[in-house]
Amino acid sequence: MPFLEVRDIRKEYPGVVALNRVELSIALGRVHVLAGENGAGKSTLVKILTGVEAPNKGEVLIDGRNALEQPSLFDYVAYVPQELNLFPHMTVAENIAITPKLLGWDDARMAARVDALLDLVRLDRAKHRDRFPAQLSGGEGQRVGVARALAAEPKIILMDEPFGALDPLTRDALGEDYRRLHDELGLTSVMITHDMLEALLLADRIAVIRNGRIVAEGTPHALMNGEQDDYVRDLMATPRRQAERLRALSDRAPDRAPGRAP
Repeated sequence: MPFLEVRDIRKEYPGVVALNRVELSIALGRVHVLAGENGAGKSTLVKILTGVEAPNKGEVLIDGRNALEQPSLFDYVAYVPQELNLFPHMTVAENIAITPKLLGWDDARMAARVDALLDLVRLDRAKHRDRFPAQLSGGEGQRVGVARALAAEPKIILMDEPFGALDPLTRDALGEDYRRLHDELGLTSVMITHDMLEALLLADRIAVIRNGRIVAEGTPHALMNGEQDDYVRDLMATPRRQAERLRALSDRAPDRAPGRAP
């Protein structure tokens, strides 16, 4: 049985159908990436999965139960947004502990959880625990954001372009570290990304959304090698084209600029 399931979701705004007949099944422990162009409906779907938005039609099942009828099931879900969104007047430790504090955890339990999460996201306790968000680098801030999302021990993590604003080296390191955390903690993850190389390397399965519909869904290998429509085929081929251009660049004579005649 899928741990997270979307059945026949439709979401309308005035004059716009954002999602139409969306179906998605995500097994426990998988990383499922949502890919597609801007405005395709990816962020709307994530908002529905967090309980922030309600669909006009359809069901969201978590562990076999309808979360739209039992809103407490959304407590299984944590969200990591694209924007850093840390509370600027709170320390790193206070930011991480905000949800456990709201849930009534005692101080000792919260402190132990903060320390464990700082270790998990590879931030030095002594160095970072009492810092404020303004004193962090972008990569450090996103690690704190991931730690905060994990603080109340959720089963499902939803991520909306969480590494998109970071430099390439930090983005690559954080992506690899998140996949390690996902596997270590036995999470179920849904991630939006526009970076197809990131999607192919991190995902167990990818769903391509276009014009509010899922137009393809499968493993990275299946989507790269199977029969697809032109849009999906071009999307999946993007990393390969980039790799070919890089290979051509590395093979070019060092004294030749692009487009210059020999």
